[in-house]
Amino acid sequence: MAAKRAASQLADKVKRKTFLKTIIPAGKATPAPPLGPELGQMQVQIAAFCKDFNEKTAHIKPGVPLPTEISVNADRSFNIKLLNPPMSYLLMQAAGCNKGASKPGSQVCGLITLKHVYEIAKIKGQDPAFTCMTLEQVCKTVIGNAHKIGIKVVKGDISVEELMEFKEQRAQEVAQEEAELEEARLSKMLRL
Repeated sequence: MAAKRAASQLADKVKRKTFLKTIIPAGKATPAPPLGPELGQMQVQIAAFCKDFNEKTAHIKPGVPLPTEISVNADRSFNIKLLNPPMSYLLMQAAGCNKGASKPGSQVCGLITLKHVYEIAKIKGQDPAFTCMTLEQVCKTVIGNAHKIGIKVVKGDISVEELMEFKEQRAQEVAQEEAELEEARLSKMLRL
């Protein structure tokens, strides 16, 4: 009889998640979806978490995406571990572009120098994923990610005129690409 009661009590307890890994914009944690429901499932006080997170990220530029690891203890307290921004965000900020190339192998959406690569590698080298790598290996990873996004890495310095000419050419390419997409969308709607 006692064993039945113990088994029923154990079945009544609901197992909940104790760890969450997500990306939250700096200074903009709100109880709204998608963050609020995830924290609610973990039985964390959402308002306290948002206040604590926003205080911890007050020194960072608002809106910067931060990978965050949240671990919940048995007494519903939580620990927040902030990591550095994603490499793609840092690369696009350095290149000055809003989005990557739609065809990364044949299009270039931005230009960065090896100085940019080195600075990004120094920042990302502090993350747990890169602690066992040398700075040279992290730089190679940064260059590989830049190529995947469509950012060209230049060995020398970039002149202002060269950069302005590239940005004008890229703006024309983006406008033409958007016009083609709009035309394809309209033709698809006419077929329906």
